[in-house]
Amino acid sequence: MSKRLDYNQIAPAGVKALGGVYGYIMQSNLSPTLVELVYLRISQINNCAYCLDMHTRDLLKKGESIEKIALLQAWAEAGNLFDARERAALAWAETVTRVAETGVPDKAYEAARAVFDERELVDLTIAISLMNSYNRMAISFRNTPQAALEK
Repeated sequence: MSKRLDYNQIAPAGVKALGGVYGYIMQSNLSPTLVELVYLRISQINNCAYCLDMHTRDLLKKGESIEKIALLQAWAEAGNLFDARERAALAWAETVTRVAETGVPDKAYEAARAVFDERELVDLTIAISLMNSYNRMAISFRNTPQAALEK
């Protein structure tokens, strides 16, 4: 697979705008590790190799365990490996990412609101939306994962 084009070079202002949203999320009250877990889960759903590679590396740098990263795709069956906030964030990320299928039902909203306050839930949803955008950019233009460049 070869890169189709470099959107960073072609539309730097657009990429910078996405970076501004990323900066906003990183200054929010959401923990950076929680956000990275959500980003990795969304990238799993969307099958974005570039983002899977990047967010796995980022979680490892943050000291996240191999077991947690390996079981992220099956978080609902991973017992107490994921705490209540992580489970709620991952469930919300899955239903919002799959919006065309799920319609983001009231039950999912109520479950997320039981764990996150209004601001946190809005910020989490912005983060989910951002990662879905980044996934679509990387997949559409065939960004090459760092692991593939190292071979």
